[in-house]
Amino acid sequence: MTVRPDNRLLDEPMRPVDCTACGASVLVRKASWEQTSVQWNAQARRQCRHRPHPGGHAVALCPGLRTAIEDAVRQGRLPVLADREAVGGGASG
Repeated sequence: MTVRPDNRLLDEPMRPVDCTACGASVLVRKASWEQTSVQWNAQARRQCRHRPHPGGHAVALCPGLRTAIEDAVRQGRLPVLADREAVGGGASG
């Protein structure tokens, strides 16, 4: 099986964000205020306190992670791409 590269990451790569509750470090990208992509690794899954059951996957946004992402946006460490496009006038054409 061939894995297709995610070309969206060329314009803005995912950035590390650490959960305020447990310190789990995940990669995050915000395409818009409504859409947040979170990439978990094995260490973050083990560290997260909000797994639904033993051996299950960590939830996408536990309260601590949601707070950390919001803080990163407010502090300018995590851009919201839709905001950048609105300022730049969006797509040409």
